[in-house]
Amino acid sequence: MSVTIAEYVAAIPGTMLARFAGERPWVVTASLADILTDLLNDLPDSYVLDGDAAIHETATVERGAVLKGPAIIGPRAFVAASAYLRGGVFLDAGCVVGPGCEAKSTVLFAGSRIAHLGFVGDSILGADVNCEAGSVVANHRNERADKRIRIRHAGGVIDTGVERFGAILGDGARLGANAVVAPGALLAPGTVVARLALVDQSP
Repeated sequence: MSVTIAEYVAAIPGTMLARFAGERPWVVTASLADILTDLLNDLPDSYVLDGDAAIHETATVERGAVLKGPAIIGPRAFVAASAYLRGGVFLDAGCVVGPGCEAKSTVLFAGSRIAHLGFVGDSILGADVNCEAGSVVANHRNERADKRIRIRHAGGVIDTGVERFGAILGDGARLGANAVVAPGALLAPGTVVARLALVDQSP
């Protein structure tokens, strides 16, 4: 059962992550720190290195934000005070991570936004995805003895083989305030999740 990033993110061929367009999303999130570490060596001069984080000269990282690299913060991206980025985070052009948010091992493609007090773990957000305040994309089945992520999809079940994977949110997806996406979700482009809703695609 094929699930590739390109099926959810149309613009990936034109990005730094183009070579992963045909890859499964949980494979990329599991190795994102290594992927970004490699990319840090080939960035244009418009990026400024700060330890193992690269920040574009037009990006804004407010005082009080914590960047635990590797991280790449793209053109015109905005990282608010008290945001916490760790485990490998890639922000494409015009992305926003709001105050009090945490992003872990996550990719945001162009124009995507995580509003204040949100959490997104081990996930890929397509272009122009909006996560309203307090929304959560969980990445770990702590309630189960067998924590391996399995996903109900297209009449079958995908066994990802990993214990940490949140979701891939296709281009233009919307998460309402305080919505929760349980670990292991595939949201098609344009999906709208209502405020306070739960999405759980586990079999």
